[in-house]
Amino acid sequence: MKTALLNGQVFIDGAFRNGQAVTIENGRIVRVGAAGAVPSDAARYDLNGARLLPGFIDIQVNGGGGVLFNDAPTVETVRHIAAVHRRFGVTGLLPTLISDDLDVVAAALRAVDEAISAGAPGVLGAHIEGPFLSTDRKGVHDPSKFLDLTEAHLDLLKPLKNGVTLMTVAPEKTTPEIVRRLTGSGIIVSLGHTDASYEQTRAALDNGATGFTHLFNAMSPLSAREPGVIGAALEDQKSWCGIIVDGRHVATAALNIAFRARPLEKFILVTDAMPTVGMKEKAFTLQGRKITVKDGVCITEEGTLAGSDLEMTRAVRNCAAFESVGLANAVNMATINPAAFLGLGRDVGRIAPGFRANLIAVDDDLTVFESWIDGAPTAALEGDALPAAARR
Repeated sequence: MKTALLNGQVFIDGAFRNGQAVTIENGRIVRVGAAGAVPSDAARYDLNGARLLPGFIDIQVNGGGGVLFNDAPTVETVRHIAAVHRRFGVTGLLPTLISDDLDVVAAALRAVDEAISAGAPGVLGAHIEGPFLSTDRKGVHDPSKFLDLTEAHLDLLKPLKNGVTLMTVAPEKTTPEIVRRLTGSGIIVSLGHTDASYEQTRAALDNGATGFTHLFNAMSPLSAREPGVIGAALEDQKSWCGIIVDGRHVATAALNIAFRARPLEKFILVTDAMPTVGMKEKAFTLQGRKITVKDGVCITEEGTLAGSDLEMTRAVRNCAAFESVGLANAVNMATINPAAFLGLGRDVGRIAPGFRANLIAVDDDLTVFESWIDGAPTAALEGDALPAAARR
């Protein structure tokens, strides 16, 4: 059955437009046009003036709702994490595994593949963040898990059959040839948790790496005679940079510099979310270490940042507050930009005919009232959903 979403402010190609109706059928958007020309056989859903956005895409989600992907890399965990983040506007995500033993990596890849095959709503692929990382930029990762990435690992590191595969690696822990072989196989390579030189970083980019994992955090800094990873990231105009905009991971001045140094369409908002997202309990255990949320950020007992307690709605809201960004660009950083990075730019991330009907209805403060994944709505949201009377 067709469903037409009416009476909303529809975000179309970077601008909000009134008087538009979005018609969905069989999980896809089949029409975007004047509300007065809605097909007569379509059921009508009144948005009551809400903003209709493409669903958010989060490429770095460690957990949520009291669950950490590393602790239980199963189909059930993948489904649970996706359901929790859907309440905050995320209709597509990559469950993210931080550095662990290789058998856990294998289990995580298998779980995501099986979840997508089983139709788990909102799961686009997997993000394997480690264990091929630098001890000097380990962050909260366990360095006892770290390995050099060699040809011997390529049999394990194969693209998912049913979704995208993103890997974060430190270029100094492997070779340009291995990076080229990974990207040639279809794996998306992002650079992070790295103390690489500018030259090492540039070599990885030249051999197929296309992203930087949480820019500024856990990477070699920019200095006068050694530009480092950050210098390479700010200079490069083609790669994508993930950023955590929670007010704690990156200083406002650093973000302003980055937003002025490279195209806004090459930034991707990520949450780096931990199990506390969606929970009243703001503490958890990460590989034997106690993590507590203080002042809105996850930290170890020693004060090391340990992911975030950030929801994507808040990340978009925070980013929109930057004068050089604004709401439209902030929305793009959570929709069309990550879709393009993942190679899904013709399938998700826009409200346009032919695209998957992954949509969210929000108020002016970006509180989510309703969401659709492949055209299917949900009432399993925190707070008030749109009233049943609005559906007719």
